[in-house]
Amino acid sequence: MQAFTYHAPRSVNEAVELLASTDGKSVLLAGGTDVLVQLRENLRHADHVIDIKQIPELTQLKTTADGGLSLGSAVTCSQLLHSEPAAPYVALLDAAQIIGGWQIQSRATIGGNLCNSSPAADSVPALLALGAEVEYATPTGTQTCCVSEFCTGPGKNVMNGQGLLVSLKLLPLGPTSGSAYERFIPRYEMDIAVASAGAYIELADDGTIATARIALGAVGPKAILATQPADALIGQTPSDELIEDVARQAATLATPINDMRGTIEFRQQLTYVLVKRTLHTALLRAAGQVVSHHPR
Repeated sequence: MQAFTYHAPRSVNEAVELLASTDGKSVLLAGGTDVLVQLRENLRHADHVIDIKQIPELTQLKTTADGGLSLGSAVTCSQLLHSEPAAPYVALLDAAQIIGGWQIQSRATIGGNLCNSSPAADSVPALLALGAEVEYATPTGTQTCCVSEFCTGPGKNVMNGQGLLVSLKLLPLGPTSGSAYERFIPRYEMDIAVASAGAYIELADDGTIATARIALGAVGPKAILATQPADALIGQTPSDELIEDVARQAATLATPINDMRGTIEFRQQLTYVLVKRTLHTALLRAAGQVVSHHPR
């Protein structure tokens, strides 16, 4: 591995100042499960590594004043999975518990998974389905944006190497709501999604769908928020026919590539199947049923 200078700032301001002072020759280190591999294999070069895990506010996970969830950018998957405030955000838990094994989950962070900006990142479709926003700090101040606007392409995001992700904010959940995330991988040794989907459903008092969000992963240059198919659910009474129709609509938004892990047609079909499954699971969870694909 190339030589670099290690920094461990104790505040967001100190980290941002360090980042700005190194003229683009630094990387931020949270869990390190992506960055350290990239540095070791010379896929990325940096003279300075800025470790953000010593900044207290970045490791905090708490319920917000409006009943939502705030997640510091250095919160690990393991911390999330064992947190009571995060328990209702089941789609994000679905994603966190399949990001590597237990050892990786004790290091990997949701913030790092988002900042790595891979189209196949497991947490991103779940965050999109849950309506998450991000707060990030730059030398000119703090900014916020929706997760749907954060990633701009494979390995790229709005911070452009000049910002520090501070936190993720997840919306309060409705009293009768459910969410789900699923992915397809050929086998566990190939631990990168070929296609994935996340869904959130909130039911009104009369049993119709009041709120719906659908997100697609690994089938485009970045995760896709399938707004129009989700809107087609609003005001409708849930049924197999409705979900079938919406899943087919969502699959038309997938723009995958051909590669060794799957063809375009295969991934579009997977998208249809995964959207259908996650919508069904979200509805079951909204009805109070416990559905666990990966028991912890």
